[in-house]
Amino acid sequence: MKVFCRHRAAALSAASMSVLAFVMPSHAEMMGDTETVVVSGYRQSLEKAVDIKRETIGFSDSIIATDIADFPEQNLAEALQRLPGVTIERTRGLGTRAAVRGLPTEFTQVTINNLATASGNGGRAVDFDMFASELMQRITVHKSPTAADEEGGIAGSIAIRTARPFDFTGLKLVGSAEGAYNSISEALDPKYSVLASNTWGAWGVLVSASMGDRTNRTDSNSGINFRPMFRFLEASAPRNTQAAAVLARDAGVVVKNMKDRNETGRIIFQDKVGDRIYLDKQHKWGVSTSLQYKPSDSFSVSFDALFGGYKPHQDTYDAAAYSASSKSTLQTIHAFDNKTLSEYGMVVLRDVSYTATQHEFLSTEYVNKTDYRQFGLDMDWQTGAWKISALAGYSGANSSHDYGNTKHVAYKPTRTRWTEKGGETIPSADPNTFDMYNTPKAYLFEAYETTYEEVADDKYAAQAQVNRAFNLDFFPALSSVDLGMRYTNTAKERNYGEEKIQGPTRGSTAWLNVRTLADSTLVKASDIVGGGAYSVRDISWAQIPNDYARATFRPAGFVSPFAPDGYYKVQEEIFSFYGMANFDFHIASVPVSVNAGGRYVDTTVTSAGYHQIQTSNGGTGYTSAPVSSEGSYKEFLPSFNAHADLWDGLVLRAAASQTLMRPALTDLAYKRTASWNSFRFTDGNPGLKPTYADQWEVGLEKYFDNGALVSGSYFFKRVAGVVRSALTGTVKNVTKYNANGSVDGVYDFDVYQPVNADGSYDVNGFEIAAVVPFGMIHPWLEGFGINANYTLLDSSLTGQSIINIPTPPVGLAKNTFNLTLYYENGPFEARASYNYKDRYVESIGYEMYPIYRSAYGQLDISASYRIDEHFQIELKGINMSDTPTKGYTIDPSYPTMYEFSGRRISLGLRAEL
Repeated sequence: MKVFCRHRAAALSAASMSVLAFVMPSHAEMMGDTETVVVSGYRQSLEKAVDIKRETIGFSDSIIATDIADFPEQNLAEALQRLPGVTIERTRGLGTRAAVRGLPTEFTQVTINNLATASGNGGRAVDFDMFASELMQRITVHKSPTAADEEGGIAGSIAIRTARPFDFTGLKLVGSAEGAYNSISEALDPKYSVLASNTWGAWGVLVSASMGDRTNRTDSNSGINFRPMFRFLEASAPRNTQAAAVLARDAGVVVKNMKDRNETGRIIFQDKVGDRIYLDKQHKWGVSTSLQYKPSDSFSVSFDALFGGYKPHQDTYDAAAYSASSKSTLQTIHAFDNKTLSEYGMVVLRDVSYTATQHEFLSTEYVNKTDYRQFGLDMDWQTGAWKISALAGYSGANSSHDYGNTKHVAYKPTRTRWTEKGGETIPSADPNTFDMYNTPKAYLFEAYETTYEEVADDKYAAQAQVNRAFNLDFFPALSSVDLGMRYTNTAKERNYGEEKIQGPTRGSTAWLNVRTLADSTLVKASDIVGGGAYSVRDISWAQIPNDYARATFRPAGFVSPFAPDGYYKVQEEIFSFYGMANFDFHIASVPVSVNAGGRYVDTTVTSAGYHQIQTSNGGTGYTSAPVSSEGSYKEFLPSFNAHADLWDGLVLRAAASQTLMRPALTDLAYKRTASWNSFRFTDGNPGLKPTYADQWEVGLEKYFDNGALVSGSYFFKRVAGVVRSALTGTVKNVTKYNANGSVDGVYDFDVYQPVNADGSYDVNGFEIAAVVPFGMIHPWLEGFGINANYTLLDSSLTGQSIINIPTPPVGLAKNTFNLTLYYENGPFEARASYNYKDRYVESIGYEMYPIYRSAYGQLDISASYRIDEHFQIELKGINMSDTPTKGYTIDPSYPTMYEFSGRRISLGLRAEL
């Protein structure tokens, strides 16, 4: 008899797993005349992962796909959130970046096929949404580096691996097609994937490709941030005196010193209240190829190539009221709150009428494009007691970002107040008030604002490593020694420019203060983007479609010219040398394995940019050519990893290391940028040093005979040299201009620069994980199981509120957990996964007020049915809980954001040979 069940190409482990080989279909077990092929679905993949974890030195977690199109989430970031200690940043319903153990996303090192990933942005963080997840076969999060790892990142490192032909046996053909539906945009998006792989003797070739679209609409009531009263009180009379009088009359607040920001910064009113509809359209494609020569298990050479493109196009339609306009002040305070934040001495004006709120209709378009490519040559050779490996490769990305914003403005007295979901603006009692949503003739054209940016990101790397095995009578514990070196060269160049168009020809202001919103074609905002009515509030408004705006206000072929202050080029050259020793021995009857080593890194940074200078007429200008500056540093980074098999499936694991994360390239850039509304210049700093962490971790893991696992660990990190923005100087007598070209005034501008902060802070926490097949509890539950993890984080770091409001570290969520319930029975499989991330500080407004992203939980589901050995149908649902994204300032009674991105449901068909 022959029992046959096709291997489902999926493994997603939220238990602490090590780097795994691909989980291949199980071999037949021959028992007399009976041949049995063991089922190898999601559960079986977890069991195999647990077995390999038991033999691994360090702490790590993995997601594995043995086939193509097999991650159920929308992209790699959302797949990573299933792992212990990994959380993600979400932007309008889509996971974008991954954070490990509560540290900033910039603290995570990301590689593809052991090459640092070029992503086309100006920082170290990688935007995972640009990569086609169907091309990736394995993702591993390393939390305890060895000396051979490229620094390791302070938070951890994410290693991505694409497929190779000898990962499969012989011919492999897989194809999939699916359609996905968004509940708000009501759009249907296609996605296609294909993989072809074959081996002929010692040679193998693999090609995989993916192409797909994503259309997602987000409705948002947002932008309702705190604004300190010094905005009005530091203005000239009568704006400041009227604001002070209204405060005393309506709220009983008597201002003692209008110039004391410690006093006026504690009197709060609403900033900008906006109702927005976002339409995100994304086109993504990727091709992965691999040519492999493998004449034996002891020798292999692989050439891997990865190409792709990512084209997100975002349209935003925004009806907003800017209470803090330069013409406005307080008129009437209808409601205020002096109790909720009284411990900080703060009074919040909850409901206010203003004399001249700036009402804006904004039709905004972002046209972005990123093209990436990667090539790598990898060799592994074992001869006798020697193992030799070598790597050479290149990773590059070019990106462009084209922004256009059509802005119409109306200054009118209106009333703005907080609501349960955010904020709203309504007519006031002033006879000159109006309905801001339905009076297009009151809005005057101000400008068609444009920016354009190009970034070129190139990384080259070469590495060689030699391993020597030993069997020494005089030192039997020493099993092997590794020596290696790596050279890395990274270059990032950026150009940027911006310009406002105010007339039918460039430089003309013919439309300024003449053309109204009513003079353009207006369409109901929800009709422009498609789908149903605006879902956050019961309102409707009409705006200018972006297609019409581009054709009408933007000259054909126009692109914002590059400006000197928008240019920089940073080049980083790194030489690394490392050595490791591996030991296997017994303490009493307990077997112990140890890996210990160190990595020496020598880094040189060269940064160039146009620098601002004082001109002969007393103004400011820029150097005629880029000016270069250089920085350097050398470091030794030790590492230690060990595990011991205590007894009866109980394993003790420990690790310690020093790691670093290099500064963001934008911070290293030798340049100056201006923030005119904030009266601030920001400089780069090529002399920045890395941020360092001394870390250790210890954990216990209990393995059961049926493949179950329960594990827990405690980790500690001491982080020093964090990069923070600091006031480093002042530029006097800077002329600031209004949008129409007139002089706004002459001011002193503060100069801020990134610096390595003094001192250190601690991050510590617990991680627990469990993989439990319920069949171990009762036979009736066979096929059911859970895969769960929980992380608790704490930190001694506090945010930098200049008025001393207690602020947790930016980005740190104290509690996160993931729970996957699965069921497998013959051809049917189903999974329900819920992930939760506690609240965290997203930013600090005006360097005073912590702005929180509220706790967020999301339910995703997937189900599949194998029709026969060649075809499988799959159903997936993302955000089935339809959870809104919310935020607030200091206290939930002051919401800043309320967004809906809707559910996403997809139906697909897979075919394989």
